[in-house]
Amino acid sequence: MMTILIDGIAYGMLLFVMASGLAVTLGLMNFVNLAHGAFAMVGGYVTALAMNRLGLPFLLTLPLAFLVPALVGVVAERTLYARLYRRSHLDQVLFSISLVFMAMTGADWLLGSSQMLITLPEGLQGRFEVLGVGIGRYRLFLILVCAVLVVGLQLLLTRTRFGARLRAAVDNQRAARGLGINVDAIFATTFAVGSGLAGLGGALGIELMGLDPAFPLKIMVYVLIVVTIGGTASLTGPFLAALIIGTADVAGKYYVPELGAFLIYLLMIALLILRPQGLIAPAR
Repeated sequence: MMTILIDGIAYGMLLFVMASGLAVTLGLMNFVNLAHGAFAMVGGYVTALAMNRLGLPFLLTLPLAFLVPALVGVVAERTLYARLYRRSHLDQVLFSISLVFMAMTGADWLLGSSQMLITLPEGLQGRFEVLGVGIGRYRLFLILVCAVLVVGLQLLLTRTRFGARLRAAVDNQRAARGLGINVDAIFATTFAVGSGLAGLGGALGIELMGLDPAFPLKIMVYVLIVVTIGGTASLTGPFLAALIIGTADVAGKYYVPELGAFLIYLLMIALLILRPQGLIAPAR
């Protein structure tokens, strides 16, 4: 039971890292970016190609898995997304979902449709026992890395001048510009961080989720569930939702594998009925 719980927590924290960018852009910037999974796929392919073709160690590829999608995110935000900030959510959804299919087609054309595989370092393979409980080394690594990212992101948004400027820019762009805040730079940086986190999550998730050109669609469903259940009032809601979904998914696959993903959707419906405003209600 404890092994399943630990595996579920690791999976849930990985989901939150990939969903955090969407939670920020949707919650703070009011922008629906369904192409978030495409940036996760980019990060995954950066790690896989760097390991398999360049021979880089797994840990050294993780900064690249953050930086490359972050740079792609900056370019996309300045050239594409910035034009849609004042458009309707339907326009944003249609535009971003089209980017997903373009990214999937491009990945299939350039790299093929087969699964990308990586070999983890020996120190992250296997399990060890603590008080009779088997703990996967890589799962524990995921929990520690994702916990640092979660705390760092929360502090960045709530305790720094950047976070305050971002909230001011979202609340009233005209007033923020009048106060000397570079709104364009704030939004570009926010997209870069969100895209980089998605890419890092995609790299970390190769071992658990696999990696192929369909990766963005598979991840998009879980990311949307996490953000929808958790709400966009803060990052706390999506974080709790990710832990619940991750644990329920792992437990469901272990105890009732014949139900598949049905258990996750059933849980989503129940939580939305009980808490339609999200797990963490917005402040009034």
